[in-house]
Amino acid sequence: MYAGISRRHFLALCGSLATGATEKPLRGIFPIAQSPFNDKGALDLEALAAQIRFLDRCGAHGAVWPQLASEWDTLSNRERMEGAEAIAATGRKLKLAVVLGVQSPDPAAAVLYAQRAERLGADAIISLPPKTEDPKAVLEYYKQVGSATQLPLFAQAVGKVTPEQLLDMYRTIPTLRYVKDEAGQPLDRIGQLLSGSEGRLKVFSGSHGRTLIEEMRRGFSGSMPAAAFADLYAQTWDLWQAGQHKEAMEMHGRTLLVLTDMGLYGLEGLKYPLVLRGVFQTWKTRQDGGKLTEAGMKSLREAVEFSKPFLRA
Repeated sequence: MYAGISRRHFLALCGSLATGATEKPLRGIFPIAQSPFNDKGALDLEALAAQIRFLDRCGAHGAVWPQLASEWDTLSNRERMEGAEAIAATGRKLKLAVVLGVQSPDPAAAVLYAQRAERLGADAIISLPPKTEDPKAVLEYYKQVGSATQLPLFAQAVGKVTPEQLLDMYRTIPTLRYVKDEAGQPLDRIGQLLSGSEGRLKVFSGSHGRTLIEEMRRGFSGSMPAAAFADLYAQTWDLWQAGQHKEAMEMHGRTLLVLTDMGLYGLEGLKYPLVLRGVFQTWKTRQDGGKLTEAGMKSLREAVEFSKPFLRA
């Protein structure tokens, strides 16, 4: 038992964890949804909901918002609240799981975001760590967030967060059973995380799933890539899990080709294919803009055209 969690809350949580009682599985391809902005620069809630429906048609197993690729730190409190409501309401009707981002420089605000996510019916929450290298401060932050709800908690490991820290959090916080590992080389860290938790800490990757095939070989539970080509990632995952490894590797090769083009143009390169695929109206960003050239748009159009025979949505 630790501070901030009642005995009843703790026992209910233990029961849900022991039975795996989450309505939707937290495993597979969970794209990070982009934040669509309209011509006036405001968050487009209709396009945000349309993106979740698109990801479901793609066969994604989950959707995550708002994190780094979602430009979360440019969003106002109201935008985060309204966006979370739009995504949760849309996701309730779909097969995919919804993971809502709750990070904030203020732990009290992160707790409020987490509690709202639970009220909205999210399947899980995720949080980046605070901007400190003090392991005790990082642990305390996650303790506060993790004790705020009964939802499964993903820790998004970035910067200098170590496997030892993640295992300490896993042992201390009953809800923290998932990690999105982007600190260091996740392939080098997965063994320690799995052995140190006896396989109970479930590890997802980031970095656009570039090493997805090797990740599946080593026991990763999922990946959180960008949204625009979620159907290619989802097919790679599904094929591999079905034992069709050659076909999975072929599909991943197609993903790497389009990813090369997308990666050249920052956040605009992640959003423009969503425009081409009829999900967004604009590719506006609030940061990292101005990189998408006419030549870049041409290459991304060709990438979408190349991928058409393999797309689901």
